Amino acid sequence: MKTLRRLLDGLYTGAGALAALCLVTILTLIVAQMVARWTGNVFPGAASYAGYAMAGASFLAFANALNRGSHIRVSILLNALSTGGKRLLDIWCFAVAAAVAWYFTYYAYWFVYWSWKFNEVSQDQDATALWIPQSVMVIGGGILAIALTDNLLHLIFKGDHRVTRDLVDQSFGE
Repeated sequence: MKTLRRLLDGLYTGAGALAALCLVTILTLIVAQMVARWTGNVFPGAASYAGYAMAGASFLAFANALNRGSHIRVSILLNALSTGGKRLLDIWCFAVAAAVAWYFTYYAYWFVYWSWKFNEVSQDQDATALWIPQSVMVIGGGILAIALTDNLLHLIFKGDHRVTRDLVDQSFGE
């Protein structure tokens, strides 16, 4: 079980690192587009590539953000419940969230498949095959579904979820 735990934690951290790399890619594309404009050149498709990287950054960061407690969680009701009620509500929330994430991933996979099958390309100047950036959405959604299922099973069998709360980090968001 320790090997599986290390593998899952590595998957979430790796996805978070790839999300950070997508953010660096956005910065690089914006700077390259600025330099191209200053020199009188055109960087075709830079805005589209930045959009693809933004989608990648969002979807790849979901699981890592979940486990670090960065998702918005309304805990007014949880604080009003007893320990048993809190656990049941947490189980229900993780079960619904995991089901929605798996549902999304399943249909996103078929969306990507049909984009690949019909050879759909972007209508912008880049003419990128759309299944490539859409695949990142499926991968990120799948990792989020795994993370939600992981937390659900941990909650059911161990009694608590693996979402950590960093109160100092959260205080900067308010």
